[in-house]
Amino acid sequence: MRGRVVEFDDARGFGAVEGDDGKRLFFHCTAIADGSRTIAVGAEVDYDVTAGHQGRWEAKRLSPPEPRP
Repeated sequence: MRGRVVEFDDARGFGAVEGDDGKRLFFHCTAIADGSRTIAVGAEVDYDVTAGHQGRWEAKRLSPPEPRP
């Protein structure tokens, strides 16, 4: 999936990404693929969707987008 980070709270370590399809998904800082545990609001990202700990869908493996052909 591809989207954009729409919110991120450094102090609490979580945020939300909004996909190109308009759906918002929660993510935890440990889901950032490069291990940095921080990401800028507005950053474009590729991510996977997975079932979360609280029974809702979450974004995982957030990384800079791969070039599209």
